[in-house]
Amino acid sequence: MAEADPNAASGAAPGQPGLCLAVRRLTLTDFRCYDSLRIDVPPGPVVLAGPNGAGKTNILEALSFLIPGRGLRRARLGEAARREPDEAPDTVHRPWAVAATVTGPDGETDLGTGLDIEADKRVVRVDGEAQRAQAVLSRHMSLQWLTPQMDRLFLDGASARRRFLDRLVYGRDAAHAGRINGYEQAMRERLRLLTSRGGADAGWLDALEATMAEKGVAIAAARLDMAGRLAGQLDAAGDGPFPAADLAVEGEAEAWLAEGSALDAEDRLKQAFKDARGRDGEIGRTAHGPHRSDLYVEYKSRGRPAADCSTGEQKALLISLVLAQARLQAAERGRAPILLLDEVAAHLDADRRAALFDEILRLGLQAWMTGTDADLFQPMAGRAAVFHVADAGLALGDP
Repeated sequence: MAEADPNAASGAAPGQPGLCLAVRRLTLTDFRCYDSLRIDVPPGPVVLAGPNGAGKTNILEALSFLIPGRGLRRARLGEAARREPDEAPDTVHRPWAVAATVTGPDGETDLGTGLDIEADKRVVRVDGEAQRAQAVLSRHMSLQWLTPQMDRLFLDGASARRRFLDRLVYGRDAAHAGRINGYEQAMRERLRLLTSRGGADAGWLDALEATMAEKGVAIAAARLDMAGRLAGQLDAAGDGPFPAADLAVEGEAEAWLAEGSALDAEDRLKQAFKDARGRDGEIGRTAHGPHRSDLYVEYKSRGRPAADCSTGEQKALLISLVLAQARLQAAERGRAPILLLDEVAAHLDADRRAALFDEILRLGLQAWMTGTDADLFQPMAGRAAVFHVADAGLALGDP
């Protein structure tokens, strides 16, 4: 049971400037270890300090559900529901909810999402009104996160890098989430038809593939645009504690866009889908399209692929990309994203940790940071709201 109000904890960071985008109130109901929690916070940095297992990352995960997708843990909806000690994970059928009051360029907005048990789906509300799709959240909220699990981002499969790049795009292009959703829906329906026993109607396949090609090329174009803008932002910042990087998006659609027009790329992608119908039906997956693209990152000054860099260098490159996107979004849209940094400070040396804190403050970001050692955040004293987390309870304090 979280205490604050008695379930509300609030605090102000003296001298912290107002931000363009910030969560001012967060409310959780039956989410992970919290049966009920309300936090009122100022717009600046927020530190969640406490021992392992206290519930710090659960708060970041709750925030991550305020944009489209499956959250920072990639959990199934039912997995986020609170469980009693004697309840097995697969026996819990409990609705959960996350609600937040967000301030931004358009004023104050109330966002809500959660699991509807009866409909067995995620629901979304904006200012109390039910929404048809998650994609609408991108119009009101922008988040970036770094977690310990992302330390292998440059080593693991391409899907994690695509999701990372797409989150970077969301902050600049709110329609990107809707395009991905539309592309994936059409792809699933096409594959269902190709693998069905009754065969598939050619006209219906043509229509689905036209939708996939249109949205797929738009997805590829948005990713290429973001990679180019990030590279420019990184070049402008130069090498420092967080290095500059060269970026490339690798895939068929991206290559076709580089060679010709978007219409030409759509035609080529449609033809690729059509030619692969038989094979896709046999193997049960779609062999072509932007869902197979990859993000390539290189440590620029060393000419070394990120995958070949040390663990510390890879962490620095990830932070560099996130900060570059924040600078870019602030300059272009007037609202920097909210950052969720899970145990990031603990894995940086003192110089890089200080540089990260300085950049967060310089940009005026609301960054939610977790750590087991509150002393690591001492440089943020008086400039961040610090909550001590223990046994799913929060208390306002000092680093």
